[in-house]
Amino acid sequence: MPEEQQAKAQRIGIALALLSRLALLASIAWIIGLTQPIFSAFGQAFSWRDVILLMGGLFLIYKATAEINSHSEGDEGGPGKSLKEVTFTSVIIQIMLLDIIFSLDSVITAVGMADHLWVMVVAVIVASIVMLLAARSISSFIERHPGVKMLAFSFLLLIGLALLADGLHFHIPKGYIYAAMGFAAFVEGLNLVTRRKKN
Repeated sequence: MPEEQQAKAQRIGIALALLSRLALLASIAWIIGLTQPIFSAFGQAFSWRDVILLMGGLFLIYKATAEINSHSEGDEGGPGKSLKEVTFTSVIIQIMLLDIIFSLDSVITAVGMADHLWVMVVAVIVASIVMLLAARSISSFIERHPGVKMLAFSFLLLIGLALLADGLHFHIPKGYIYAAMGFAAFVEGLNLVTRRKKN
């Protein structure tokens, strides 16, 4: 998107994502129902939650792969060319869809852990405020450092694979994923410090 529209899209997307998270919390009975099996395949029972995770994982893998490819080969003729043609509405919709996919599992977990709805609502609002405050500075930092941008795309690819595996009932402990991401971020941080000293 044009740079002058990016901050606005982030703010609107996160605000609407907050509303969608609150709507998910307000429909707890429906959320719990998403974990009920709806069909079986290859000896496994699949629920709507599994279907959503599978679709979200495939979408993330596609987006991350396309962006990595376009940044590796340049803007000409690659998927990255569509960045200049993307509409404001499509960006907002993508932010909301990704947030729903990411938050679905955490909402289901929160329903099982917290006895009071207001506790979950406050947690969601605080998390959204933090995202609103940090989104612009984080995205600006990523834009200034191509290595960090590629690392971010790699994180999206990793999360997409984890969602896909979870949807197929191959559970990967989140601690392993966070450890891998933390180690990669630590290495890239060392690279940034080294490059800064050389300059």
